[in-house]
Amino acid sequence: MASKFETAVKIVQELPKDGPVQPSQEDKLKFYALYKTATVGVVNTTRPTGLLDFAGKAKWDAWKAEETTSKEDAEKEYVERLIAILKKTDTEESNALLAQLQ
Repeated sequence: MASKFETAVKIVQELPKDGPVQPSQEDKLKFYALYKTATVGVVNTTRPTGLLDFAGKAKWDAWKAEETTSKEDAEKEYVERLIAILKKTDTEESNALLAQLQ
């Protein structure tokens, strides 16, 4: 699963901002949380306190929500979520990316 996870991470990181595959804001937060859980483990920082740090707080909260998820489950869910998004998009580009995960 690790090699599929690494491939999925690379795909997500390289998705063009104006490309046909556009994960929702919720998907992006989930990818972040699953990535952090798979690579770091449970939250090891305090929640951001900045009044206007909405993004930092949302990312921390998403990661904290995954604290009972194992590294292996986080990797698996990350790959499965990306596959679901690519299948839903159903374009030539998404199908090519999907082939990389098979």
